[in-house]
Amino acid sequence: MNRKKKINSILKKRLKQQNAKLHSTNKPKYISKADRAKMEEDLAQQASEVTKSDESIVQG
Repeated sequence: MNRKKKINSILKKRLKQQNAKLHSTNKPKYISKADRAKMEEDLAQQASEVTKSDESIVQG
């Protein structure tokens, strides 16, 4: 009985590992603090460029 139990547990473990590989996670990809700061800086620059271009259109 012990041998059957061990074999079954090994097979169940393998199935569990295979199923885990098939299903992807819904967790978002990690973005480092430095990358987040860089992204915020880029967005701020783009926003300032947009406002500058809007001002030039209004003046021109």
